[in-house]
Amino acid sequence: MTVTDAPFGPPPIAGTLPKVRVGKGKTVRTEPPLVRYLLIALALLFLGLFIGLPLIIVFVEAFRRGWEAYLAALVTPDTWSSIKLTLLVTAISVVTNLVFGLAAAWAVAKFEFPGKSLLITLIDLPFSVSPVVVGLMFVLLFGAYGFLGPAVRALDIQIIFATPGIVLATIFVTFPFVARELIPLMQEQGTAEEEAAISLGASGLSTFFRVTLPNVKWALLYGVLLSNARAMGEFGAVSVVSGHIRGETNTMPLHIEILYNEYQFGASFAVASLLALLALVTLVAKTILENRLEGAPQ
Repeated sequence: MTVTDAPFGPPPIAGTLPKVRVGKGKTVRTEPPLVRYLLIALALLFLGLFIGLPLIIVFVEAFRRGWEAYLAALVTPDTWSSIKLTLLVTAISVVTNLVFGLAAAWAVAKFEFPGKSLLITLIDLPFSVSPVVVGLMFVLLFGAYGFLGPAVRALDIQIIFATPGIVLATIFVTFPFVARELIPLMQEQGTAEEEAAISLGASGLSTFFRVTLPNVKWALLYGVLLSNARAMGEFGAVSVVSGHIRGETNTMPLHIEILYNEYQFGASFAVASLLALLALVTLVAKTILENRLEGAPQ
């Protein structure tokens, strides 16, 4: 039988997708123009009302009284303290999650060991636990009357209502992001390249830095970016463990809440605009990394 004698005709030209006809003049590849335009309009309307409009209002309210009032709200001691604390906590949690996420992903994707399923479950745990519950867990663990409270006091270490507690809570709610970005990619890549490098005499550490790490660098940066975004905006867990001490344990989200509750609307929107600006920068970086990931060789 020749190609032209095949019951379904010749195969489609490479790079094209055959149209499956379901009726006269209709295919499953397209929808009526009205349906497509309606879906696009609904999506744009939803994004405009629930994302675009609130974001615009934040910046409008922040600059309502002019640049001088805006800058004055950002340079107050309490605001500056909240900015520094947010950046410090974010930096510590992101670096910690980078190391843990890379190690966990490498272990899960490259090795078989007892308890592997449990490790994967624990990595996903923060996705299913409320941030407020996370904060309460640390209070019950390290608080004055907590399980480890006496030992902490004996060592003269302040965890709850201090920076260490904020760091611990932030690390907990953000640590899945790096590992979850790396595990599927590493599993897809397999171990062939690492085994080849080792067979040629490379050490384990050299194989990691010259083979494994370059293959996952864009996914690693993407996970770091997501972890960074969550750390900067975390509210629930940090609110429980911080104690809301002005000038000491208030991160930017907590400081915004305090300013708003005190009817300092201009100052609260000014700090919120700064946090929103950081989010927009993160969004741009996220888009760039997504394009890199799509174009990266598999």
